[in-house]
Amino acid sequence: MLYQKVLNGDKRSLARLMRFVDDRIDGYEKEMKEILPKCGKAHFIGITGSPGAGKSTLTNEIIKHYRNLGKKVGVVAIDPTSPFSEGAILGDRIRMAEHSQDEGVFIRSVATRGHLGGLSSSAIEIAMILDAAGYDVIIIETVGVGQDEVEISTVSDTCIVVTVPGLGDDIQAIKAGILEIADIFVVNKADKDEAHRTARDLEMMLELSQKKDWTPPIVKTVATRGEGVAELVEKIESHRIKFNSKHSERLFFIAKQYLIEKIEKNIFSYEKIIAKLNLNGDPYSLVEEMFNSLTNGINIRD
Repeated sequence: MLYQKVLNGDKRSLARLMRFVDDRIDGYEKEMKEILPKCGKAHFIGITGSPGAGKSTLTNEIIKHYRNLGKKVGVVAIDPTSPFSEGAILGDRIRMAEHSQDEGVFIRSVATRGHLGGLSSSAIEIAMILDAAGYDVIIIETVGVGQDEVEISTVSDTCIVVTVPGLGDDIQAIKAGILEIADIFVVNKADKDEAHRTARDLEMMLELSQKKDWTPPIVKTVATRGEGVAELVEKIESHRIKFNSKHSERLFFIAKQYLIEKIEKNIFSYEKIIAKLNLNGDPYSLVEEMFNSLTNGINIRD
């Protein structure tokens, strides 16, 4: 079993198990059943924001800072999948290549494979493997997201939303959903003239926020020079101390995704659903029929 070597810190086994999970190779569930009870110690940091905001460069600098503090860092970098080739460039790992020889850093790139919400269906499982393997800080960097792609907030202990000045929309990443998920705002590329205006717009939006237990701080950074990263990590640590881990939420996310996969793979095929819809054109009755056959009269809320 791979999990035993993973728990002993073997990086090659770590990479193999991640591949098994990402590719859904038969038997990966047995490995994960042994891994998940060993999780719950790491701090999960989600980094999201608009494409081109400098998330990967910022992640690279955060890694450096935590390594200087003696922390082991795991990174799950999520790249979008091509709708045509179903491939992904996985370029985020290239931008963090300087850490490739560091034994205290493990970086894994994964493709979304059509999953919406800024995450990948296997991303959280891969992050949990890093948790079980003894990494202190797990960074999950999402694809560039829009205002309703806020899944990362449900599974990260601290969620960072990265914005940049000068993209033509004064509140380009501060739409309702993104505003609500941020625990910390970063105004990256703060050496640009418009940076003070972006920070001011954020402050104005936060004044309207309903959050009472934590007011998201706004940190200005120039990630290419490492400026502002020390302050950012201080804010991350302050948030970590104040709030509980979202370990249970991550387990729920995995359970939900696994249930959906099981249903799609083993119970209701796409072809059969389309055939039934073509017969009567009633999706509501079809879903009720599917649900009744799945639960067989059992109240699943009990």
